[in-house]
Amino acid sequence: MIELRPFDSLGGENHGWLDAKHHFSFANYHDPARVHWGNLRVWNDDTIQPHTGFPPHPHRDMEIITYVRKGAITHEDSLGNKGRTEAGDVQVMSAGTGIRHSEYNREDEVTQIFQIWIIPTSEGDAPQWGAKPFPKGDRAGQFVVLASGYEDDDDALPIRTDARVVGATIRAGETVEYPLGSARKGYLVPATGAVEIDGQTVNARDGAAISDLEVLRITAREDSEIVLVDAA
Repeated sequence: MIELRPFDSLGGENHGWLDAKHHFSFANYHDPARVHWGNLRVWNDDTIQPHTGFPPHPHRDMEIITYVRKGAITHEDSLGNKGRTEAGDVQVMSAGTGIRHSEYNREDEVTQIFQIWIIPTSEGDAPQWGAKPFPKGDRAGQFVVLASGYEDDDDALPIRTDARVVGATIRAGETVEYPLGSARKGYLVPATGAVEIDGQTVNARDGAAISDLEVLRITAREDSEIVLVDAA
């Protein structure tokens, strides 16, 4: 089953410095039909103006994955971590027992990110943060695991949950497959381009909530960059 969630149907608010769109209930946006998808709780599509950002604020017991689509995001946290994550790269924060962090666009251009929150499998672990480059060339025509709760995904950033975040870049006319499994839930968003799944077109920044599907087949209608969460 594919439930299409067009970009113009998403909740959100434009704060001037931040134009935030929410695939799931978040902040002042609440939709009882869009609270979570399996253990996937949040998928925010944020556009952040230059030299602005989120001042220090706390998180607890949540796996937070940031996929940078354009520009760069600069992270600082209460553990002393500092890092700048550029377009195409990924950072992960396991909030655990509690962490404070800030996220700023220190660039001279707009920054665009997907921020994804997944409910952890266990609570009470120490917080941690990490970031890693994922060259788009390595994802050409295939899925690459970006963040994973499974030990055998050696090259992925670790998260403490029964889930994977994967990405691919596919050229117009190409088809990629992902073995989702009928007991799992998938949520797919094209960062750019447009794809077709089971006869349905999913345009850039639309969401596709996927369930009861053993193998996910995605065909690019145009050159596309896609992100998928494989959730419990």
